[in-house]
Amino acid sequence: MGIVLGGYLLGDGLLRAKEAERSVTVRGLAERDVTADLATWTISYSASSASLAEAQAKVRRDTASIEAFFDDLGFPQKALQPTGANVSSYTNRGVTTYTVRQRLALRTDDIERAQRAVARQFDLVGRGVFLEEGSGMSYTFTRLNDIKPEMVAQATRDARASAQQFAEDSGAGVGAIKNATQGYFSIEARDGDSGGWGKSDSPYKKVRVVTTVNFSLD
Repeated sequence: MGIVLGGYLLGDGLLRAKEAERSVTVRGLAERDVTADLATWTISYSASSASLAEAQAKVRRDTASIEAFFDDLGFPQKALQPTGANVSSYTNRGVTTYTVRQRLALRTDDIERAQRAVARQFDLVGRGVFLEEGSGMSYTFTRLNDIKPEMVAQATRDARASAQQFAEDSGAGVGAIKNATQGYFSIEARDGDSGGWGKSDSPYKKVRVVTTVNFSLD
């Protein structure tokens, strides 16, 4: 009897262990279109002359023209700040030429006004300002933490729906979550514009997250 009872308990325990192993691992996706809430524009410009004083004077005039440009568009004075300047020189056939470079940065949460500024940037050229390569507007979405919880919940619901379909096909039911892994959030330009993580020359973004969830099967 002891051998029979022991065999039964061992078999029943293995069966329960086997049932406990029944699970399915699926991925859930959540995507959301958002609009950037921060615009930054680094404006680089320079002036060259055989006279250092003349190059400096030209840069000062350009700075005044840029400040007037943004003032005309309604930006507050504090939105535009200097971020650096440097002077370089080279000598050719005994003549030394000085180049003065200046950088200003616009930082604003007024996205519509920033777009209007970009659309009119050639007005600066008309004012005699030579914009160097690399001067451009960049848009960033900074409120990711505000939408993270809801997007994770959405991705989990999407994963459960996939698990439910798998369970129905196999004649089982979906139980509780055994474990889950949240993937990385990515922020890309919605329309395929260039840019790094969360930054691009378009204010329209797409936030994406993929979660991996392991559900038990009943």
